[in-house]
Amino acid sequence: MRRNPRATWSVVLGLLASLTMPVAIAATRYSGSYELLHAGFAIPLALVLGIFAVVLARRARALDRASLGRAGGWRAARIGRLLGILGVCMAASASIALAVYAVLHAIE
Repeated sequence: MRRNPRATWSVVLGLLASLTMPVAIAATRYSGSYELLHAGFAIPLALVLGIFAVVLARRARALDRASLGRAGGWRAARIGRLLGILGVCMAASASIALAVYAVLHAIE
């Protein structure tokens, strides 16, 4: 059975997308020059990586269906899709938190 590189890359990008926000928050925790608010700069990165992971997973599953299962990688594509969706959800929740902070800071 051949490898499906799109499925592998979807897992890699999905993992990066789902780890972007926790790593950015941890970096602000242990850094003296960055504050928690600076972790918001990682939101677009997590969003883009998550979207690319979902797109690559979709293409990997399409390739597997087109080759009648010979391309393989449908499990990896599923995992990559789930990790990509997780990364997008984390970026969305961080965006909402940042927007609420901005509104509360403006009211002050």
